[in-house]
Amino acid sequence: MAAFYDIATAFLGIVKFFIFAHFIMSWLISFGVLNLHQPVVGQIWQTLSKLLEPVYAPIRRILPDFGGIDLSPIVALFGIFAIERILASIVFGV
Repeated sequence: MAAFYDIATAFLGIVKFFIFAHFIMSWLISFGVLNLHQPVVGQIWQTLSKLLEPVYAPIRRILPDFGGIDLSPIVALFGIFAIERILASIVFGV
């Protein structure tokens, strides 16, 4: 059971990294620090967007419209933290 926990937390850690990278990139793009017309930046942005859209889409359907502010990454991170805590309590009884 501990091996499953290690694999699951490693996977969730990778997902958290992608969410943080996507979140930071979105701010850098909106403030003009990064330009989507640069090939590398555009490719990274498209890849992260395609990877994270299955995570964000159900959350966006539930959340109300906040007028251009996307809170789905924050909700996804809270969900991941909750899943990690639930897994820890199941495996270790904490």
